[in-house]
Amino acid sequence: MFNKILIANRGEIAVRIIRAARELGVGTVAIYSTADRDALHVHLADEAICVGPARSTESYLNMNNILSAAVATGAQAIHPGFGFLSENSKFARLCEEMNIKFIGPSAKVMDMMGDKINARAEMIKAGVPVTPGSEGEVHTTDEAVKIAEEIGYPIMLKASAGGGGKGIRKVNNVEELVPAFEAAQAEAQAAFGNGAMFIERMIFPARHIEVQILGDSQGNVIHLGERDCSLQRNNQKVLEESPSVAIGHTLRNEITAAAVKAAQHVSYENAGTIEFLLDESSGKFYFMEMNTRVQVEHPVTEFVSGVDIVKEQIRVANGNELSVKQKDVTFSGHAIECRINAENPKFNFAPSPGKITNLFLPSGGVGLRVDSAMYSGYSIPPYYDSMIAKVIVHGENRFEALMKMQRALLEFDVEGVITNVDFQLELISDPHVVAGDYDTSFLGNVFLPEYQKED
Repeated sequence: MFNKILIANRGEIAVRIIRAARELGVGTVAIYSTADRDALHVHLADEAICVGPARSTESYLNMNNILSAAVATGAQAIHPGFGFLSENSKFARLCEEMNIKFIGPSAKVMDMMGDKINARAEMIKAGVPVTPGSEGEVHTTDEAVKIAEEIGYPIMLKASAGGGGKGIRKVNNVEELVPAFEAAQAEAQAAFGNGAMFIERMIFPARHIEVQILGDSQGNVIHLGERDCSLQRNNQKVLEESPSVAIGHTLRNEITAAAVKAAQHVSYENAGTIEFLLDESSGKFYFMEMNTRVQVEHPVTEFVSGVDIVKEQIRVANGNELSVKQKDVTFSGHAIECRINAENPKFNFAPSPGKITNLFLPSGGVGLRVDSAMYSGYSIPPYYDSMIAKVIVHGENRFEALMKMQRALLEFDVEGVITNVDFQLELISDPHVVAGDYDTSFLGNVFLPEYQKED
């Protein structure tokens, strides 16, 4: 096993990785920007090293500084967490060239599946269903108009190199297409340095279903069930649960088998997620994209499967086989995760950085977990993502999980900054959510208009 790994991230995911490594007997190195000098991950790691100023481009995205930190501290591997450099194939290659293990898939696979157009082509080869769409990159509005006419409206414009909801637009008709294409392309160019787009027919209404997979260097690939991530705002997930109430036994077997087939086709190693859109009316599902990293919502899968995904990532990167085989994986109960952000839902979810003057995190009872890097007296810097915690619950059934989440959110108390705790409490208590009657349009089209009327 590795003696020491460097965590190329910050916040709750850095804390999560440090804890998993420590339980495996592996030493840890935290990196931090000048703005994160007093962050919890810096205090918890065995060693910590500053890699640059507050701006991400000069610190958490600074490949040379991070690799220099790994060499200086003798780290044998780098865990990128999610975001930042986690899906950057150039960084993975640099790690390989420097004989530092990147805890994730190979750069080759990252290129293959990180680019949405390449990923579609590979899934077609693998026999995994994909939505009708463009066969390659789309660079001009003339091309977009022609393709949209062929596949039919409504369509989704997506950045080929995209992620995190950037460079995505829904288009209902030809009148909307040109301005939407130009806006999405400009956003993609600014966010990813790549303005290439592609077009898909929009599956609507739909459920956003993703399947967690794990693979090792011996060719073993397993799935850990599905998560329902349909509650989204501006293509950003807000609440996730597992299993999905929209999927029965037969469909579950089909969609998880498709995910395993997809991962096997590209000889996938480490943790990854295959994302699908499910048309509930027809029962058909379509490949959407693959995330070649651990995801924010991985704890719900850990609760229902009993598998520690981050520990498996470290073991696999070390060359070990997966510690479990598919026949050994069993699923129990129901899990839900709510993302807690320092933001103001009543003011268009504007970020709310500042000093936490008092913090009480919910605890007590079986099946409650809070992943956070916050503490009383900590000042949330304005430079990074606004997520400050994840509340994850597990119950014997969905009703118990819902009630446990309501209880946990009622206990959650943070002073000094505005958060979305009350927003999440209203969402988890909404009759539609309690009944499992929602799709990807519910939060934006149904819940938010009513929520924003309240004062």
